[in-house]
Amino acid sequence: MAETSHYSVLLHESVDALITDPGGFYIDGTFGRGGHSRAILKQLNESGRLLAIDKDPEAIEVANRLAAEDQRFQIEQGSFAEMRRMLEGLGRTGEVTGILLDLGVSSPQLDQAERGFSFLQDGPLDMRMDTTAGESAADWINRAAEEDIAWVFKNYGEERFAKRMARAIVNHRQQQPFTRTGQLAKVIAEANPAWEKGKHPATRAFQAIRIQVNRELDDLQEALAVALEMLAVGGRLVVISFHSLEDRIVKQFFRRQERGDQLPKGLPVMESALNKRMKVLAKAQKAGEKELAENIRSRSAVLRVAEKIK
Repeated sequence: MAETSHYSVLLHESVDALITDPGGFYIDGTFGRGGHSRAILKQLNESGRLLAIDKDPEAIEVANRLAAEDQRFQIEQGSFAEMRRMLEGLGRTGEVTGILLDLGVSSPQLDQAERGFSFLQDGPLDMRMDTTAGESAADWINRAAEEDIAWVFKNYGEERFAKRMARAIVNHRQQQPFTRTGQLAKVIAEANPAWEKGKHPATRAFQAIRIQVNRELDDLQEALAVALEMLAVGGRLVVISFHSLEDRIVKQFFRRQERGDQLPKGLPVMESALNKRMKVLAKAQKAGEKELAENIRSRSAVLRVAEKIK
């Protein structure tokens, strides 16, 4: 299959924040099509090493070619939430210099109709990052209870009309099961009574289904906790998120680790006893005007960086 080009969002900002030692050991938790990985490798010396992770078989194919070209690089297929297992196998637990998590869906995934992520192009209703495992979007949407679909739309898509959409989906599937993205997008659009200017009426619902099918928020919460343990003291965790739910999880995690243990007020406890694990470096960063002009998908990206101190 021909590769579709992919624009790595906040590329230089994220890599510059990540690299503190050119001879260190780094993780790119979402290889995608390798934009961030290649930029990281450019900043590493001969002793530096990079482990990349991705669920997507197509991304693995691209990564295998890079691994054949550069001995400092290796790829593992799976979720970044599985970092502990991967690092234990390499004997690298607690030795990681920096971890980058780019939480966005890659352009090739969005743009290839056959992957089933897009409501703009008709294709099989799949949406799995790893097309070889797990339940597809069609599987889920055809079996889930109406209240569960509504919950996912409301909580993962922040969709105001979640109940109306869920009801319309259940009514439709009783007559004809869902198999195509265009079919589902049409039903959702017709159930949405207030279309937002410049936004497809199925945008939020499709996002919610994708998050549900791929366990994206569960994986993120697990990965943040594991990443903290895998980092060496002084190591950095760099996260690029693309919607408010992800960013809230990252922001709250960083805040908890920076604040330390929350004890009742008035207890005579020294600052050093609060178990503060990280410090946040700089304010959250967004794409600049030049990047926004080149890639409209970067408009929602937020970059956050924290360093392990204990």
